[in-house]
Amino acid sequence: MAEQDRYDYAIIGAGVAAASAAAAIREKDADGSIAIIGREPDGPVYRPALSKDLWVDGEASLEDNWLLDDGIGAVFLPSISVTAIDTAAHALTLSDASQVGYSRLLIATGAEPRTIDLPDSARVVYYRTAQDYRRLREFAKPGSSAVVVGGGYIGSELAAALSLNDVAVTLIVPGKQVLQQMFPTIVLDEIERALREHGVTLVTGARVTGGAVHGDSVTVTTEAGESYSGDVVVAGLGVVPNDQVTRQAGLEVGNGIVVDERLATSAPDVWAAGDVASYPDALLGVRRVEHVDNAEHQGTTAGHNMAAAAAGKDEETYTYTPIFWSDIYDFGYEAVGTLDASLEMVEDFTSGHSAGVVYYVDGGHVRGVLLWNVWDSTPKAKEVIEQSAQETLSAEQLKGRIPLS
Repeated sequence: MAEQDRYDYAIIGAGVAAASAAAAIREKDADGSIAIIGREPDGPVYRPALSKDLWVDGEASLEDNWLLDDGIGAVFLPSISVTAIDTAAHALTLSDASQVGYSRLLIATGAEPRTIDLPDSARVVYYRTAQDYRRLREFAKPGSSAVVVGGGYIGSELAAALSLNDVAVTLIVPGKQVLQQMFPTIVLDEIERALREHGVTLVTGARVTGGAVHGDSVTVTTEAGESYSGDVVVAGLGVVPNDQVTRQAGLEVGNGIVVDERLATSAPDVWAAGDVASYPDALLGVRRVEHVDNAEHQGTTAGHNMAAAAAGKDEETYTYTPIFWSDIYDFGYEAVGTLDASLEMVEDFTSGHSAGVVYYVDGGHVRGVLLWNVWDSTPKAKEVIEQSAQETLSAEQLKGRIPLS
C-alpha cells in the first residue's frame, strides 16, 4: 500500500527509465513528491550488468548496480502492479486494491519476455530481472549445465557468459546461425567459432516446443523430437512492450505507447519512456527501442518535462538517437539504428576481418550502422545516417567513411 494517497509525480515501472526520470524530476523540483511503483521486489537496476559484468567481472556485484539514489527522496513501492489508470481522475488502482492519485504520471513499464510452452519451474528462467539473475546464479554453478534457448541478443550474451563460468552450455537457435537476423556472415562465423572454442554446443535450425522437469534436471524438446537437458533452462526469446494497462486506459497504443516529440502520450499529464514507448526518432522516424541508452535518455527527458509542466515552463524535445552495444568473449560492438540482415548490407572490414563497419541500407538510405570492434565512432555513424536521409549514398561512398582503427 502507498505511504500516501497522492503524489506530485507517479512513475509506473521500476527500471532504468524510472530511475533516470526520478533523478531528472529532482533536478528541476526539489520538493515535489515522487512515487515509483514496481512489480518486482527490487528497485531499479542497471540491466546490462545482468548479462554482462556480473558474469565476467569478479569484482562486480548486484549491489553496485542499483540506480535509485536515496538522496532523490522517491518513495519506492515494490511488488505492486498498477491494474487500472483513470486519466480523467488522475488516479491509479493498485494490485492491493488501494488507489493512488497523481498530478503527473510517467509510464515506464518496459517490456515482457516472450514465453514458450515450458513448465513453471524455478529451473526455467525467462531472463530479464535481478530476481532472474539470482535464480540463474543459484543453478549455474561451476560444473553445472545449462540449456539456453534463443539465438538473439540476450541468448548469445548469456551463452558466452555462462561458458566463462565453467557451465556446460547448449545453445538452441531457430535459425541457421546465432544472431543471423542481425549480422553478415563474416561476423556470424566469428561468433560461432568463439562459442565452440569455449565449449558451447550449438544446435541450429531447431525450435523448442516443450519441456519437462525431472528432479534436478530440465529437458526441452524440439519440433524434430530431439531432447536436450540441463540443470537449468534459460530463455532469451525477445520481448513485447508491457502496455496492457495502458491499452485498457484508452491511451493511443501501436507498437508500444505512442508518444510525441516531448514523450507525452495521448492523455493529459501522462508521459511514457523506455522500452514501452513508440517515439519519433529525429534520424530514423517512429520506432521503439529496447536498449538501456534509450531508457536513460528518455527517462531524463520525460522527468524534465514532467517538472517543467508542473512549473508552467516549456518542455524539451527528445532529439537523441540511442546506441547499443554488446561484448561476446573478446569481440565487442557498438551500433546505431536498425541491424536487420534482410536489408542490403555494405561491409567494410579490415583484411583479417578483426574489425569492420557494416551499413544497413534500405532504398539507398542508411538505417543502421554496426561498429564491429570499432570504438568511439557512434557520432560518425549518426552523421552518416543523417546525411543518407537527405541523399542516396552508394556502397563506394560509404566504405571508408568511418575509420576501422
